[in-house]
Amino acid sequence: MLCFVWGLDSSPDQEKYCKMTNPLRGEVIRLYKNLLFLGRDYPKGSTYFRERLKGAFMKNKDVTDPEEIKNLVDRGEFVIKELEAMYFLRKYRTLKKRYYEPEN
Repeated sequence: MLCFVWGLDSSPDQEKYCKMTNPLRGEVIRLYKNLLFLGRDYPKGSTYFRERLKGAFMKNKDVTDPEEIKNLVDRGEFVIKELEAMYFLRKYRTLKKRYYEPEN
């Protein structure tokens, strides 16, 4: 059991805590941190992005099914890829404007 690994006593409160922890919790936290980091360069501002991100995570905070959590994490990974693509295109377009004349 996970509690044994942490070296916790088996009091009722600690057993309840150990049953509540989800093995995917670390993955969800990592996803949230990565999205927060990527949100710093969001075109509408980091505050807008942070509020939307928090709302999305809070909406799904009561999900306990591991399969559903995995699907939501996969969806978050897709959003990360989309954000990275958007940032890359924005940088590419900026560089293109600097070095090439506009086509008329």
